[in-house]
Amino acid sequence: MFAFVAQAAEKPNVIYILADDLGYGDLSCYGQEKLSTPSIDRLATEGLKFTNHYSGNTVCTPSRAVLMTGLHSGHCYVRGNLRGENGAALKPEWTVLPEVFKAAGYATGGFGKWGLGYTNAEGAPNPLSHGFDTYAGWKSQMIAHTYYPSSWVVDGEELPLDGETYVHDLIMQKAFDFIKENGESGDPFFCYIPTGVPHAAMQAPAEFHEKWRKKFPEFENKIGKYGAGPDEECPDVINPIAGYAAMMENLDNQIGHILDMLKEMGIDENTLVMFSSDNGAHKEGGHDPTFWNSTGSLRGHKRDMHEGGIRTPMLARWPGTIKAGTTTNHLSCFQDVLPTVAEIVGQPALDDIDGVSFLTTLTGEGKQTTHDYLYWEFCKGENQDIFSQAVRQGKWKAYLQAKKPIELYDLEEDPYEENDLAASMPEKVEEMKKIIADAHVPLPTQKKN
Repeated sequence: MFAFVAQAAEKPNVIYILADDLGYGDLSCYGQEKLSTPSIDRLATEGLKFTNHYSGNTVCTPSRAVLMTGLHSGHCYVRGNLRGENGAALKPEWTVLPEVFKAAGYATGGFGKWGLGYTNAEGAPNPLSHGFDTYAGWKSQMIAHTYYPSSWVVDGEELPLDGETYVHDLIMQKAFDFIKENGESGDPFFCYIPTGVPHAAMQAPAEFHEKWRKKFPEFENKIGKYGAGPDEECPDVINPIAGYAAMMENLDNQIGHILDMLKEMGIDENTLVMFSSDNGAHKEGGHDPTFWNSTGSLRGHKRDMHEGGIRTPMLARWPGTIKAGTTTNHLSCFQDVLPTVAEIVGQPALDDIDGVSFLTTLTGEGKQTTHDYLYWEFCKGENQDIFSQAVRQGKWKAYLQAKKPIELYDLEEDPYEENDLAASMPEKVEEMKKIIADAHVPLPTQKKN
């Protein structure tokens, strides 16, 4: 099973960059025309672009839980954005993504928005208790709504900030330092960068924001408002259209810096870099996904299960292993990342997960195992009551929202989900309903849909 890894001279480094609320059409390599992302596009031109990759859910926390556990959201108990200090924390007994790397002898670092509980929670699950040697980022998911917080957390310790420091840049510098230190030492490393960009608020460093305000002066009267929770202020943003573009330019430059670092240290060909987004494009804080065509014309946005809410960019670059400039329509999802990296680093495949390794798709060698189906479940409220469910099986997509009839689409003929076939295909609807019923394991608190 691990013959490919055994033949490698060294264990490859892995960098996984997770954007926040970045839509399928937000990168120029996926068709974005109003701004350019040349550094991120390098991951496509020098690597592999996925066109059928999906996030773990349609909002942040449950999507990240799928990424970490390899369980789809019908099996993972985190199925919504849960409140409370540890309401969304991962179970201590679960083996999650960074722990797979630790078992293989990797240095592990995380930098950004954890989204699965407080990062400084003592005696409770946090990044350091789940396999990370070091972690720097926001204290909590709510505080990550502002890029100018009053504090951040480094290795479990909350440190004060002056409220005028753009914390994203501090976090990225920590990531750069981690890559440099481990790249120069020659020890294999896993670097996880769950950046907050481009989640609202639409804040960016002044030099970038001013540049884009001049480019889009017609939006100077537009004000972006967003809250960061009871403990943090989140100032309004003048011209959030410019703010979004500025955030993206800054992030793109930083990813370019990472790629340059890998070349300079001579570890470029021994480093797999992946880039994706935790869900589809959002409509908050003054962001206008229609203006940007952030969904790439796919129907829906963050918080719904149409394609625009869950289909995301996915890029993978590994010079010498992944053929440059290639594209795949392999049907994949966040739960596949864990078994993929387990195979890459020579760890046994975990039992009782839903993911399927896509290493064969990366290397182009062998026959790729495929999913019988992909399943999503989004829940709301204290009891995690089911709000929406979706299943994709081959070209077929079913979408079921609470108190509404099921919808059915043929994504090959109708990629934008314009023609609901449920009424004309009752047998197919029943097949999809059975998949939904089989994939859903009820939570103790849930009411019936």
